[in-house]
Amino acid sequence: MDLEFGKSLDTSKNSWRTSLLLAYQSLGVVYGDLSTSPLYVYKSTFAEDIQHSETNEEIFGVLSFVFWTLTLVPLFKYVFVVLRADDNGEGGTFALYSLICRHARVSLLPNRQVADEALSTYKLEHHPEKKSSSGVKLYLEKHKVLHTALLILVLLGTCMVIGDGVLTPAISVFSAVSGLELSMSKEHHQYAVIPITCFILVCLFALQHYGTHRVGFFFAPIVLTWLLCISSLGIYNIIYWNPHVYQALSPYYMFKFLKKTRKGGWMSLGGILLCITGSEAMFADLGHFSYSAIQTAFTFLVYPALILAYMGQAAYLSQHHHTSYQISFYVSVPESVRWPVLIIAILASVVGSQAIISGTFSIINQSQSLSCFPRVKVIHTSDKIHGQIYIPEINWVLMILCIAVTIGFRDTKHMGNASGLAVMTVMLVTTCLTSLVIILCWHKPPIVALFFLLFFGSIELLYFSASLTKFTEGAWLPILLALFLMTIMFVWHYATIKKYEFDLHNKVSLEWLLALGPSLGIARVPGIGLVFTDLTSGIPANFSRFVTNLPAFHRVLVFVCVKSVPVPFVPPAERYLVGRVGPAAHRSYRCIVRYGYRDVHQDVDSFESELVSKLADFIHYDWHRSQHSSHSEEDVSHSNESTSECRLAVIGTVAFSGTPAYEIEESVQPASVSIGFSTVESVTDVIEMEPVHAVERRVRFAIDDDSESDVRTNMELQLREELQDLLAAQEAGTAFILGHSHVRAKQGSSVFKRLAINFGYNFLRRNCRGPDVALKVPPVSLLEVGMVYVV
Repeated sequence: MDLEFGKSLDTSKNSWRTSLLLAYQSLGVVYGDLSTSPLYVYKSTFAEDIQHSETNEEIFGVLSFVFWTLTLVPLFKYVFVVLRADDNGEGGTFALYSLICRHARVSLLPNRQVADEALSTYKLEHHPEKKSSSGVKLYLEKHKVLHTALLILVLLGTCMVIGDGVLTPAISVFSAVSGLELSMSKEHHQYAVIPITCFILVCLFALQHYGTHRVGFFFAPIVLTWLLCISSLGIYNIIYWNPHVYQALSPYYMFKFLKKTRKGGWMSLGGILLCITGSEAMFADLGHFSYSAIQTAFTFLVYPALILAYMGQAAYLSQHHHTSYQISFYVSVPESVRWPVLIIAILASVVGSQAIISGTFSIINQSQSLSCFPRVKVIHTSDKIHGQIYIPEINWVLMILCIAVTIGFRDTKHMGNASGLAVMTVMLVTTCLTSLVIILCWHKPPIVALFFLLFFGSIELLYFSASLTKFTEGAWLPILLALFLMTIMFVWHYATIKKYEFDLHNKVSLEWLLALGPSLGIARVPGIGLVFTDLTSGIPANFSRFVTNLPAFHRVLVFVCVKSVPVPFVPPAERYLVGRVGPAAHRSYRCIVRYGYRDVHQDVDSFESELVSKLADFIHYDWHRSQHSSHSEEDVSHSNESTSECRLAVIGTVAFSGTPAYEIEESVQPASVSIGFSTVESVTDVIEMEPVHAVERRVRFAIDDDSESDVRTNMELQLREELQDLLAAQEAGTAFILGHSHVRAKQGSSVFKRLAINFGYNFLRRNCRGPDVALKVPPVSLLEVGMVYVV
């Protein structure tokens, strides 16, 4: 007992040590944006709508609003509720969407398979009581328009995050540099702040290609120093200027503030809401850390430091009503430490900007993997740290837009109005999606989700309405950016779905493929032909067009489908689904390669070699399965004798031990089959998925050591011959057969559809990376088949 207690104590100590280390590291990645908000909150709030007066009702009212907003939204909503809605440890808008899509059939993603539900990361909560949540679920699944509305809601949140990636670096760096106004004349100040801000932004974006990990170890100390700095300044100002400022934390001061300022006070909420900018990063960056680490860092360090900073500024301003300078963060900083604080503030603003830029890259990569964004080049900057990516095209577009915003707006007020609207839109989207997660995934009563939606949604709608009143004063920018990006994303997604439907309706039967031979003048040439398609069954039309124009195809033919599934990542051992197309003698296979929305896609060289390895493992498995079935008590269909597509098997890399056995497990879902055998050279983990309408049964087969030797020898010869054919084909070379598509709207289509397809999609397709570039296919190995899609 003592030993067990000692082990558990050591484990708990290690877990706490790990959690504290992660909490420290999260400061630089998660809290850079949120921690720099004191630089511009009071300045934006008092910019125009309200004035600081002798009664201090305005400044105390603003402080009360800041305190309760920070308490209710980041602390209660995010830390205690939203962070628990993770998808296998991942957070963000797409994590919520994938959770909902797994628990209710509302996904618009093509080529869904029953086999996807067998993934270990495709975990579902316990099935809910039918009475408690089936109504909401059935209603969502029944109305197709709600599926589209849900996707549009997710895309809106995504576009606003990208818009925030434009605005946050501009307002953070500009606010930090604006501290120079206290150290130089007004004439010099207005000519210095803009160029310095633009120079810092150019440097920040120019260094992105090196990756965050190279300078990331500096981030946490910078943010920690900044938090200690603003909390120390806050304590100093509270003690020195107004020790009774804590009384303003009472909600009474909020009502008093609104009663006096009325419409002006309501409009000033557009500046107050900036105190929670960066809160969404806690959820979006959950996958890099842990729930306990982010919770610990915010609750015990970030939250108290921010409250002390805002209280300290309010204490100073309550005793200074006629300052010679405009209200800002730096007026409350003692002159003796102003320059060190300015340097730390600039460094902290750069760290905060880096976090939102990295987040923008990440969410665009997720959008691309779910067919919601045109293909762009994604560079993985770190082999060790998962998710560290760099997208060159997006990086330079963000830089140009950031500089344009800085030069165009030239003040914190307009930047704050724009940033505030983007932030509140993302939070409203998160609130709506979390409400669905509460019902569909957590199986709570709808009244709980309704309470969550009404309570937090009303707070956010109040701030959102205040932001909308600033439409002409900067808030138009995120709306314009969101409309532009949503148009691109929706057109791309819509055309992708229509292309898939066209392929589905025009696929060729298997009998057509099997009939191809010398009698029709069709030759089989040495090598491996990888035919890429979005279909998970059947023969794609682009292959029939290829054979029609060039009457030959490769000795080993593999139909490859690279698809995304609604999970953050797919374990490597479960990535490949492999099966035969026709009898073994035809040497045709189907391989479905599954990726999650956060997975790193392989280089073509490693993909090619791994694919051949998986095919070899499948051939081993299939022949041994055939051998086992020949000794079974029941008749089991044999891939060699079949003229239809066979069941797909998950070919992994998990070693087995124990006696070989072949088993079909009975379940409500299509059955899972696992097999282990020690006689093959590459022992693999195989999970075979039955067809959807397969008869459910449980059968056990054991290898009979006294089986007829001639049957076994014959099978071993055929196995060796098939493996030799595969090796010879690999040595002869691999050809990648891809469709080169042109999409055209049907005659009689609406004007909007013709504009979207004929002009919008085709323009994006021509000017973005093609599938061959995205897959990094060598030009010498590429065969493109022209296809016209009429959708």
